[in-house]
Amino acid sequence: MAEKSNDLIQRPLYVFDLPPELLQSIHLKDSATFQPSPSDSSTLNDRLKNSTEDREDGKLSTSCNLCRASFQTLQEQRRHMKSDWHGYNLKQKLKGLKTINEIEFDKLVDDLEESISGSDSEDSEDGHINTKEGTLTALLKKQAKLHDTTASDEDVIPEKRTRGAGKPPLVWFSTPLLSNNVSLGVYRAIFTNAEQEDSDMTNVLRNKQLSPEPSKPLLKAGNGVPLPTSVTSPHVFMCMIGGGHFAAMIVSLAPKLAKKASGVEERQAIVIAHKTFHRYTTRRKQGGAQSANDSAKGAAHSAGSSLRRYNEAALETDIRTLLAEWRSMIDKASLIFVRATGSTNRRTLFGPYEGQVLRHNDLRNRSFPFSTRRATQAELMRAFVELTRVKVSEIDEAALVAANAAEQKNKETPVKPSPVPSKLVPPKPSKEEEAALLHTSQLQALIRRSKAPAVLSYISSNSLSPDFIFYPPTSQANHHAPTPLHLAASINSSAVVLALLTKGNVNPSVTNGEGKPPFDLAGDRATRDAFRVSRSELGDTAWNWDAAHCPPPLTKIEADKREQRERTESEKAEAERRRIEMDKIKKDSSTEAEKSEGKRPGRALGAAAKTGTEQREVESRGMTPEMKARLERERRARAAEERIRRMAGGPGGGGAGR
Repeated sequence: MAEKSNDLIQRPLYVFDLPPELLQSIHLKDSATFQPSPSDSSTLNDRLKNSTEDREDGKLSTSCNLCRASFQTLQEQRRHMKSDWHGYNLKQKLKGLKTINEIEFDKLVDDLEESISGSDSEDSEDGHINTKEGTLTALLKKQAKLHDTTASDEDVIPEKRTRGAGKPPLVWFSTPLLSNNVSLGVYRAIFTNAEQEDSDMTNVLRNKQLSPEPSKPLLKAGNGVPLPTSVTSPHVFMCMIGGGHFAAMIVSLAPKLAKKASGVEERQAIVIAHKTFHRYTTRRKQGGAQSANDSAKGAAHSAGSSLRRYNEAALETDIRTLLAEWRSMIDKASLIFVRATGSTNRRTLFGPYEGQVLRHNDLRNRSFPFSTRRATQAELMRAFVELTRVKVSEIDEAALVAANAAEQKNKETPVKPSPVPSKLVPPKPSKEEEAALLHTSQLQALIRRSKAPAVLSYISSNSLSPDFIFYPPTSQANHHAPTPLHLAASINSSAVVLALLTKGNVNPSVTNGEGKPPFDLAGDRATRDAFRVSRSELGDTAWNWDAAHCPPPLTKIEADKREQRERTESEKAEAERRRIEMDKIKKDSSTEAEKSEGKRPGRALGAAAKTGTEQREVESRGMTPEMKARLERERRARAAEERIRRMAGGPGGGGAGR
């Protein structure tokens, strides 16, 4: 039995071609106690767990209980909350009237636009609703006017759909061939209004079965749209429009048998005709059609706005031309599935215009009972497969009844407001605690500044214990360094460590919250040497130095000698480093000097020396005539002085002095 049931649901079940053994045993499920989720496979425990987690995590449900609509994303739900449809239902709820679905609201808006466009009102010249008034306000005013004139409700609210509002989107069946917790769901939208009113839905489902037929060759029209010569099998018309994208498809309900490469037969949908259009009509990064923006803010004067207006008109013409070509097939269609958001898109499809094909009052009109994406051929095919595929759901009915009972009990039980917890006021510290806090802050400040004499003086003047515990001991800093010696060792203050051990009589074996003595917190050699020097001065019997993890003692003289030796070695290394650096600098400078000397202008090897006249010409280049004359006078004066000096120093120079 289990293997047979697994074979039945192993492959997808097509609504119009179910297995014979399943049709014979199927029966309608009680919808009063069974309304599972339309997902293909889900269990009640998972749903209850997920719903509880969603409430705990603060996630919001993307649905509207007032309008009985669900949305794919949170942004779509927010846009719906701002829509005229939601606002109209709010008004209806406040008046105690029944809410309406989206199709009925669209019919109301279209009737309102037709009445305005057919009147002689000056507020609307092109048949659109006055933007200052708004669709919702105009609709409510019309209803109030009709109510005052004792008009019937049928003039305002269209006739209620036969299938009624509030029914679940899926009709659930069960069969003894499957487990008790397995149910089969079929979308209610694929049934006509008369079939939905039939009390025997099982018989209706059996009558809708179609035998698979082989695919027939199709003729192609002039514009590339495949059109059949005659369509005899039942078919549906589906179209989507939004954001400048339009997709339409006519699909036969009778599947065709096709073989895979492995030889296994599978059922495939027969697409009788399909067509897609795309025009640039939406303002990028701002959203909304150009006509909607013109209606709200006035006509814009730009190249982009003109292009979008032209594309809107061209898209409307293309769509209406296509619908006119497909009129014969659309008129024979069993059902019509339409997704058109916005008044502009609905007006494109439903008019009114001369020779319109689709009408609002057509009982075959359906909306897609699930979320859809961009209007494409692939999205239409996905929607068709979703509509015609049987949903398989595993639900534990006993748990479902218990959950419904618990939910009903929670609704009946009044929720008591939880008391607001009062703010906890920290207790006031006692005098001893205040004194400990003061001593802690003072000692820690002195130790961090390495004031060893001040630390010893503060401890003695305030009669504090040498192993004073910082307050509060539960803080993270005091947990790591609870005593003055721990703090001095952790900050590498060797002077304070030596003073506390040799003069403050501090116990070096006291451990902190981590079980470490002060020596383990020392971070450099000087601090560790302070512990070894203290051990040498105090002696091994003064404290338990092994428990303090202190190494063998080290005298002060030895520590100073090692420190002096290390300092000397460090100075020598530094001097050597400086000498190497200076040699390198001198070498680099001499190399640069040689390079610059080689680059100086001079007489090349074998070149003739310049005469005095040529040298003077080179020196006087770029000078003005006045500068050249001054330079020439100075040169002649120096030459005269040189001659006089030589004459005075040579033989017969005495006569020169007469």
